[in-house]
Amino acid sequence: QVHLMESGGGLVQAGGSLRLSCKASGMILSVFSPDTIGWYRQAPGGDREMVATITGRTTTNYHDSVKGRFTISKDNTRRTVNLQMNNLKPEDTAVYYCYSETRRLWGQGTQVTVSP
Repeated sequence: QVHLMESGGGLVQAGGSLRLSCKASGMILSVFSPDTIGWYRQAPGGDREMVATITGRTTTNYHDSVKGRFTISKDNTRRTVNLQMNNLKPEDTAVYYCYSETRRLWGQGTQVTVSP
């Protein structure tokens, strides 16, 4: 059975950095490697929105608001997708989720809070 588990959230001041990780347990390499895995976020009272996605090892897509600040990457050996978030802003505050398009599977989410 495949599970997605996010980690790395927390409280940080504006301008700081966090690194989120999404571990895909139980997913074989032949599925994980080409899979499109994305990071999404949902702020209180808001809709869930795409933050960044990665297909294969190098095809990436970012929301305009995070371009130049966030970097998504995939580690096939560890079956993880990481989201490096730099120069964080209070408007980045949200619960961040990872999603596997192949499995149509969401993780449980991790809270990111950016104080002014």
